[in-house]
Amino acid sequence: PDAAFRPWAHHRARRNRKEDTMNRILIATDGSPSALQAIEVGLDLAEEEGSEAIFVHVAPAKDVLPVMGGFGMATPVSTPHELGEADRACLDDAVRIAEELGLEAKTKLLAGDPAKEIVAYADSVDADLVVVGSHGYGAISGALLGSVSRGILHRTTRPVLIVRQVPQRVEALA
Repeated sequence: PDAAFRPWAHHRARRNRKEDTMNRILIATDGSPSALQAIEVGLDLAEEEGSEAIFVHVAPAKDVLPVMGGFGMATPVSTPHELGEADRACLDDAVRIAEELGLEAKTKLLAGDPAKEIVAYADSVDADLVVVGSHGYGAISGALLGSVSRGILHRTTRPVLIVRQVPQRVEALA
């Protein structure tokens, strides 16, 4: 990312103490544009700090399928979700980005509630920072739709960096 989007860069010169070093940065991804920006910021930090980058994606634990019931009404039926290639795709994309930057990264595919699973996994790997994207929904939409980033903030005691989705500029064609 551009230096203008790296507010943490000025802190590097002041941080010389061993205990301030970030060893593991956990970067959550769901394949969305905001997650892509979180990947870029997280990898930039990992490179600067010499940290291990770990990508995590949380797939749904259950799939909800509509089944036609009586009177032509669809009734939702919940079935266990089987993890597959589609679930790994965003992790594979994240690793490709890391490799293009010359960085190594680990991945973890989980299933369940995204905020709960990300926080539990961050604890299990002793992550020094959790990086997650935000879709930038307003207060009303965010409250109605729920927010993984908000859920992570409320559940963890670890530092969290929320990367807000920045709209891409489109050059006017003359």
